Amino acid sequence: MIDRATTFVSTEWLAERLGDPSIAIVDASWYLPNANRDAAAEFGASHIPGAIYFDLDKVADTSSGLPHMLPSAEQFGATVGDLGISETQTIVVYDGAGLFSAPRVWWTFRVMGAKDVRILEGGFPKWTAEGRPVEAGATSPAPKVFHARLDAAQVRSIADMRRLVADRSVTIVDARPGERFRGEQAEPRAGLRSGHMPGSRNVPSGSLVSNGALKSGPEIAAAFAAAGVDPARPIVTSCGSGVTAAILALALGTIGAETVALYDGSWAEWGGAEEAPVVTGPAEQ
Repeated sequence: MIDRATTFVSTEWLAERLGDPSIAIVDASWYLPNANRDAAAEFGASHIPGAIYFDLDKVADTSSGLPHMLPSAEQFGATVGDLGISETQTIVVYDGAGLFSAPRVWWTFRVMGAKDVRILEGGFPKWTAEGRPVEAGATSPAPKVFHARLDAAQVRSIADMRRLVADRSVTIVDARPGERFRGEQAEPRAGLRSGHMPGSRNVPSGSLVSNGALKSGPEIAAAFAAAGVDPARPIVTSCGSGVTAAILALALGTIGAETVALYDGSWAEWGGAEEAPVVTGPAEQ
């Protein structure tokens, strides 16, 4: 269960704590290629004062050949420690879309052992719309020590997914848009088949977000119920490359789901694996 009241912080809350050394502010912005936005350049031009830029594609296992896969705990700890972040701080993440990539970074910090990770409600768009302070240029904080420890129970591999697809012991929920889930629209990454994992359900991540914020509990519960997803069952979330799957994991936690893992490789891995079964059309009834 995720306590929404403590997971999200308001812009007022953060504005009152700018400069507090016990808080690490993290710009988690990342965009799909077709968005034509450069997250690093946007951070350099304008960000919340004191924020650190977290590059999803660099704080990753860059040897895997797949996009932004989780690095080892040792690599993660060393990298974010160099960014000036400790697992003992309150870590507040935000993104430039409102609520898109921030949940992935929120999930990553939690899965790597950070105890207090929050998300800025409304993200950078709300912050700037309210005329709150911003700064430009690079941020160079003093390095800290981040003691990372991977919680493997929250992560699924392709080997896990082959078994789970076969035995149907969990509900797999796919966050991609319906057209991609059904195989009606080509995947944005070259070389990937279209469709979905057999037995999986579809709850597009965009259906859970409104004006850069997570929808209400009843709206979230209704969206999952309409897709045939029971939050009381074990669930694995997936998407195109493991980013928006974290929106589903976050949303599920706020409505009481207790056993939720994320398929890190997601469709970037499954859709490119010739031996992995793929089906098209609507979800099975």
